[in-house]
Amino acid sequence: MSRKLEGKVAIVSGSGRGIGREIALKLAGEGARVVINDLDAGPAEQTVRDIQARDGQAVACIGSVTEAGFAERFVATAIDTFGGLDIIVNNAGYTWDNVVQKMSDEQWEAMLAVHLTAPFRVLRAASAFIRDAARREADEGRPVHRKVVNISSVSGVYGNAGQANYAAAKAGINGLTKALAKEWGRYRVNVNSVAFGLIMTRLTEAPAGSDASIDIAGRQIRVGVNPQILKSIEQTIPLGRGGTPEEAAGAVYLLCIPESDFVSGQVLVCGGGKP
Repeated sequence: MSRKLEGKVAIVSGSGRGIGREIALKLAGEGARVVINDLDAGPAEQTVRDIQARDGQAVACIGSVTEAGFAERFVATAIDTFGGLDIIVNNAGYTWDNVVQKMSDEQWEAMLAVHLTAPFRVLRAASAFIRDAARREADEGRPVHRKVVNISSVSGVYGNAGQANYAAAKAGINGLTKALAKEWGRYRVNVNSVAFGLIMTRLTEAPAGSDASIDIAGRQIRVGVNPQILKSIEQTIPLGRGGTPEEAAGAVYLLCIPESDFVSGQVLVCGGGKP
């Protein structure tokens, strides 16, 4: 039985760990050849090996999505290695919270850079290939649908206290999604966002107050949410719990398969029923 993404080529930013890793594994499991990205070589190369161990095809593209020239290198890795590009998932990111009166310019600008500017650059870098491929395929009488899935958050849909920077950036990615859906519709590109609610990852499950942190460009960013706060949040979710990375990946997958070829410019909330 053929797999739904057989022959497709995908790039997934931030796919060495967490939700991004599960997205990459899911797409590869359905036949896509995937470019894996992470800040660090170890996690990215491990995900590549895990895909290859399941008879899939993958290659790593290491680096920060905010670095100058990264977007062009990311896109070129897909085209040079696998001969094309069909699916773009802008997933990489992190949070750096504070109330507005204590938020520094660095905190504000860092969130805009990783959650909004970096996806914009990736999409811009892919635009020439997408335009030329769509025209060629139309001339040959074999139209091809391509997919863009931008990762947003319920913070960008409804707002969240302490996340003015993150919420603004994620609201921005929804605006970019809707604008690009109108620009790229003529090229048969579906552009959508998935807005995640509470998903249980290393960024949420590390106990607050612990030494858990992630290194971003030499900055140690504390991660983790107090377990009692996590429990109270879960009690407000109609399904009664936070989502898993695998479930988050499933929402992205829905917008990558042929069944979603007439869905574009939408923001899909993956939040267990919580508005």
